Amino acid sequence: MLNVIKPHCLKPGDTIATVSLSWGGAGDEELRWRYDLGKQRLTEQFGLKVIEMEHTLKGTKYLSEHPEKRASDLMQAFSDPAVKGIFSCIGGNDSIRLLPFVDVAVIANNPKVFLGYSDSTITHLMCLKAGLSSFYGPSILAEFAENNGIFSYTVNHLQKILFETNPVGQIKASEEWTGHYLAWTKENAKVSKKMEKNGPYRFLQGKGTVQGHLIGGCLDVLEMAKGTSLWIDDSLFDGAILFFETSEEMVRPALFESWLRDYAMQGILQKAKGMVFGKPYQGIFQQEYEQAIRNVLQEFSLFSLPVVCNLSFGHNEPMCILPYGAKAELDCDHQTFSILESGVV
Repeated sequence: MLNVIKPHCLKPGDTIATVSLSWGGAGDEELRWRYDLGKQRLTEQFGLKVIEMEHTLKGTKYLSEHPEKRASDLMQAFSDPAVKGIFSCIGGNDSIRLLPFVDVAVIANNPKVFLGYSDSTITHLMCLKAGLSSFYGPSILAEFAENNGIFSYTVNHLQKILFETNPVGQIKASEEWTGHYLAWTKENAKVSKKMEKNGPYRFLQGKGTVQGHLIGGCLDVLEMAKGTSLWIDDSLFDGAILFFETSEEMVRPALFESWLRDYAMQGILQKAKGMVFGKPYQGIFQQEYEQAIRNVLQEFSLFSLPVVCNLSFGHNEPMCILPYGAKAELDCDHQTFSILESGVV
């Protein structure tokens, strides 16, 4: 199993730093209200003290031009002993530009909670290089500031994984889901998204029970990390349960299939104990992606590798939280997905 440091659990009264590591929209005049709403929710519902780093709210133009400032915020947030957790404001598409300005040793020497998804995959890989477990989950703008409140499914998983030290246990699919797009305007702030009934997990193949440590992220973003110093060491894929999802860019099925084929060509799928996939954005290409998965598995004769689709993480809502490096279990006979240990200590 992968040996990673678990950060200390969060408690009411703890200080959380928000960072804009990619897109700087949280600081744009037309979106500042949404950032403030997410901050308010974290304060009122979880009792957290939320602060911004120096450049968190500098806005899109400034942060696009200054990746070194974004990296500086991350380094300072990890270095500050008063900060107990770091939450990403939002994703984007260029966190990889922080790489020349980040010292992984700073992360290793100051373990604490880091939470985010999508382009935050890059920061998760930095944490992985540092030997720290981080958390693939919601962001300030995209979930904590959700219209009419944070989804209860998300709240429950945040509480269980970041605030409690008990084994997480079974992660069930959310009963409802939404990929409904609503523009982030004040006029829409009280408009509820259209919800749809969610189906169960889809076990494409596999028998019995397998266990492995969780590694993965957003496939679109992982492509940006390949060939860099951030790319995951081959040994870390041994015995892993890979978790993958795709972004709101809705990559075409042929490219999705080629990405998976590349993982098989590298021998990564052969090393894994299983794979889990988040529901694609708005459910688009779900059947096509599943067929692409089957195609690759057939090409490489990976007929016994357990594969599960329709998990509740990533670019739809609500979402669970996945701790990197945590021991997870796929029970193909009972069609369950569980995390067998705590996310924090």
